[in-house]
Amino acid sequence: MRASCVQGATAEVIRQIAPHAVLALGDNQYDSGELENYLAAYQPTWGLFKAVTRPVPGNHEYQMSRARGYYDYFNGPGVATGAAGDRERGYYSFDLGAWHFIALNSNCGDIGGCHVGSPQEFWLRLDLQASDARCTLAYFHHPLFASGPNGNTPQVRPLWQALYDFDADVVLSGHEHLYERYVPQTPQGVLDPERGIRQFVVGTGGHSLTRFVTVQPNSEVRSNEAFGVLKMALGSNGYTWDFRPVAGSHFTDFGSASCH
Repeated sequence: MRASCVQGATAEVIRQIAPHAVLALGDNQYDSGELENYLAAYQPTWGLFKAVTRPVPGNHEYQMSRARGYYDYFNGPGVATGAAGDRERGYYSFDLGAWHFIALNSNCGDIGGCHVGSPQEFWLRLDLQASDARCTLAYFHHPLFASGPNGNTPQVRPLWQALYDFDADVVLSGHEHLYERYVPQTPQGVLDPERGIRQFVVGTGGHSLTRFVTVQPNSEVRSNEAFGVLKMALGSNGYTWDFRPVAGSHFTDFGSASCH
């Protein structure tokens, strides 16, 4: 972790929120996810909330073969499954309150793909079909839509399509080192206030902030000026969002919406 990283400041924001769950959106430890780096830099900061953290892996975790350090940290050295899911898959689901949460692995090339009929897409549809929750939130590292340097990630569109087909409400992603909120839309990027999924890109955890390159349609709010975290309050029929910046920064974004 670079000396200029401010993961300690964003961890302080989390401490103040005192959340029931922390969804770590990948690239959780820079620049690569060796276990010793997790223990040296992540553990003293975001690791303080490890007991309530439900992570997904980013591309930097997979700089190590099979993201070994990531799974060793969250599941235990050599342990097959745990808080990060099955180490050969990295996707899992759970319920919290009235909501169904789905953690997906957008490192498609490392887990057999994200295409229609892939193991993950097939599992996702079965998981959605089995859930009776009114409200659903999915999260994974690479955003389908993004206005930053990395741009869109079309490989995850089949996952979005499955989520859309089953009326999911929210998708959270990282990867871009900025904050961006989209209006509800279809997997094809068409505005859909009735059934569309609202996507948040929250890559402001502490490493760096990057520029916007090509602003995507339906991008409603954007900022690359503040590190911070997104606080969400999830009720039985809807949700609120509130971007909380680190001390000394002033960008905020907040609002509310109902579930489908």
